[in-house]
This record gives sequence, structure tokens and C-alpha cells, in this order.
Amino acid sequence: MTSKRLKNMVAHILPRGQDAVQAEKPLPTYDELPAFKNFPGCAWSVWGPEDELGTVNLLTKEVVQRAATEEIKSGRTVSMNWPINFPEKPMFNRIPPEIKMIIKKPNGIPRDDEIHMNSQSGSQWDGLRHYGLIEHGVFYNNTNALSLPEGVIPAPDPSAITPSHSKLGMQNWATHGICGRGVLLDLVGYHTRNGGALPYDPWTTHAISVENLLEVAEHQKVRFRQGDILLLRVGFIQKYYSVTTSERDALRARPETFAGIEQGEDMKRFLWNNHFAAIASDQPALERWPAPSPGELLHQTILGLWGMPLGEFFDLEELSKTCSEMGRYTFFFTSWPLHIIGGCASPPNAAAYF
Repeated sequence: MTSKRLKNMVAHILPRGQDAVQAEKPLPTYDELPAFKNFPGCAWSVWGPEDELGTVNLLTKEVVQRAATEEIKSGRTVSMNWPINFPEKPMFNRIPPEIKMIIKKPNGIPRDDEIHMNSQSGSQWDGLRHYGLIEHGVFYNNTNALSLPEGVIPAPDPSAITPSHSKLGMQNWATHGICGRGVLLDLVGYHTRNGGALPYDPWTTHAISVENLLEVAEHQKVRFRQGDILLLRVGFIQKYYSVTTSERDALRARPETFAGIEQGEDMKRFLWNNHFAAIASDQPALERWPAPSPGELLHQTILGLWGMPLGEFFDLEELSKTCSEMGRYTFFFTSWPLHIIGGCASPPNAAAYF
């Protein structure tokens, strides 16, 4: 059994035949990457010391074109944005979103909206200024965290933004776009496919293993390839819709505990060796929360060492239904984050095309 599982793991990690996308240069494996001090698997040298895209570099014109050609067949589309009003009481001490509706004339026309929100209160991409290597005080590509400004920064001339303001900002991904082949691993659907219950509570600390991800991929007949955008349906939003209002409200008051991918070298090898361009889930933190220790936080590796977009609170409910109905779990994925110069996170504006 163990031998079979290892063979399955290798089959999914190493692209073969027509699934192999030829990169401009061979990418190193996780174990070939150098370490940064006490952190193994540092990819800063892969795209050069001035790079601000990270693994989004994998989404080349050829990769995007191939994904669009192969995946868009029916014209069916699915949004993955949770309304910015949700959750009404955000986790991690973030302010609740506030949407003010304004009537500008006595007859009710026209109207404006004013929105005040934390960009990480709901559906979001965590950006390169969000998380780095905590103990060393650096973000992606060895950027000193204290070299980046804070507070309200005027930008009267959009063509003359200071480098310290724009460095590693969300505008880089917003300009490039995060578009390519999306792959959904529907853990909820896999575990409950025969009417059974989900074997874990998505609102408690639970580790999703590499083995579990590969079991789902094998069941869905998914084979990964370089540049895929990996989406994981773990169950937070499904549960959010099914419980009472008081249970939802209680989330904000209690310590944060959530299911998510396990921390560890096996998970890092799985994510890097498949050369995913981005990863997202329907959970508030993507990874198991809390981590076994602060030094094991995957955010540090995914964002700080690899520059990989890390998505949270993606609404994958309708997407999972569509994938199940169509019998395929790959699609053309698009995301154009809000163009926030210097931003550390952004709503994703994500959609799937079948």
C-alpha cells in the first residue's frame, strides 16, 4: 500500500508526456533550492534579485494560451468571490466591512457607494508584503520589511511612484494577471461522496496531508502540470452557510482554529515540485491553524521564499457543483486583483471558465 501511494505521488509530482510544459529554463526541485539561513527551499535566485512576480512568472503567454484553448469549451462561467460583506464579523481582529450607500439627489438618482474594509477580511490574495520570514525581518527577495512605508501615502502622480512605495505591491500581480489552468481538489466532495460525513471539522485545527491531496487528485483523475493554479475546497464556507447566526458570530470571539494543509517538508516539496503558479482555498488561513510553532508557518515559505500568491476565503461552493456536474476539475482560471500600489493583499476578482 505504501509503495503504491509513493508511486501515485511521483506520478502527480512529475509531469509526463503532453502534460509537460517546457519552461524557458529548467526549474530546480525543492531539494535543489538553496537555504536562506535556517530556512530551506529559497527560490529568490530563480527569477533574479529584482523580481517582484514570484511564481506568477510561470504564467507565460504560452501557458495561458494553452489553458484557454484546452479548457474553455462550453462558455460556462463561475465566480469565486465571496461577497465583500462576508464574513460580517471577520477573524484575526480585522475590522468588519462597511458599505455606505449614498443618494446624491432628492429623486434618488444617482447613487454612490463608499466602502471601508480590510483587504484581508474576506476573499483575498495574500501578497508579497503580507508575510515574510518573521525572525529575519525580510519579505520576498530579501526585502527589508522596515524599508517599506506604512500609513496613508499620497500618490498625486501615478507615473512617479517612489520605489519604496511600490516595492512588492499588489499592482504587480494586478498588471500581469493570475490567469491559467485552474485545478480544484474538492476534499469535501471526495469525503462525502457516498453520503458520509466530513471526517474533520473545518473550524478546528486539522492538518490536510499530501497523501490526502493526492488521493483526491487520483479520484478526480487530475494530473498536475507546471503553472497550474491549485484550489482546495476544505469546507469552511460550506459550514458557514449551514450553521446558525450565533455560531457564525461566535467565531470572532474564540481563538482561531481552522483546518488547512499541513506544515512540513513533504508539503513544501509537493507544492514546489509541481511548480504551481498560485494556491488558494476556502479557509481563512489556507494552512492548518495554528501552526505547530511560529517557525513552521507555511506563509513564510509560500510568500516569503517563493513569491507564490496565497488565496484565502475563495468561495468554491458553486465551482465544486459545476465541476461535479461536468465531470472535470480543470478549467480556465482568471484573477485580476485590485490594482493597489504597494498593497499587501487584495480581493481576487476570480472566475472559472469551462
